[in-house]
Amino acid sequence: MDLELRGKRALVTGSTGGIGYAAARALAAEGAAVIVNGRTQERVDQAVSRIRESVPDAGVRGVAADLGSLAGCDALADAAGEVDILVNNVGIFQPLPFDQIPDGDWLRFYETNVLSGVRLSRRVLPGMRERDWGRIVFVSSESAVQIPSEMIHYGVTKTAQLAVARGLAETTAGTGITVNSVLPGPTASEGVGTFVREMAEARGMTFEAMEAEFFQHARPSSLLRRFATPDEVAAMIAYVCSGRASATNGAALRVDGGVVRSIL
Repeated sequence: MDLELRGKRALVTGSTGGIGYAAARALAAEGAAVIVNGRTQERVDQAVSRIRESVPDAGVRGVAADLGSLAGCDALADAAGEVDILVNNVGIFQPLPFDQIPDGDWLRFYETNVLSGVRLSRRVLPGMRERDWGRIVFVSSESAVQIPSEMIHYGVTKTAQLAVARGLAETTAGTGITVNSVLPGPTASEGVGTFVREMAEARGMTFEAMEAEFFQHARPSSLLRRFATPDEVAAMIAYVCSGRASATNGAALRVDGGVVRSIL
């Protein structure tokens, strides 16, 4: 299926690894000109090189910017220029008991996970309205609807993303612009993989044994019974960014492996 992305300009935040990298590579493979973003120039350069190796004719460049601040978001938006597609993927997480989460962490999580998408969407929407075409995607999480007790602050920011995305979608009624959320479930992204691997090593277990235990006890409702791959999530992101997804707007699309039991 042709996703009708050739010639479109895409910005994917937090795209030097994991889901963001997989989404950037998928969009590049479909012919979009992609801007990769990360906090350090070294990581950005590495990601750009890897995409070019994987997709030889890819139109890809990188911009290093820390999106945990207004200055970082403005710097990225200035460097990116006009874009047709914005994937708000950047995010941070950290398991921590509720009574040990200080105000500073709450604010840091909100600024990075929520306000980065707000700020960048605010910058790109006017141009999308002028062209009457655009795609904005917030990469949320199943944690938005099943708040994890081990990192409540993270779950709250993921729920907030759903509200922002739906609210923005309401402002695009009757246009060629769509705003949607994608909700991955447990995914073997770089951060999660490292976290699980460290847990396994601390308990003298293999990664595979730790993965099986995780889905037996922490996410027993999973139908997939394994971590999804970043590419599996990126396939949904690429589709909802495409011209083919013109009738999908204001939606929260789950790629959660069946972890969420609700049918709505």
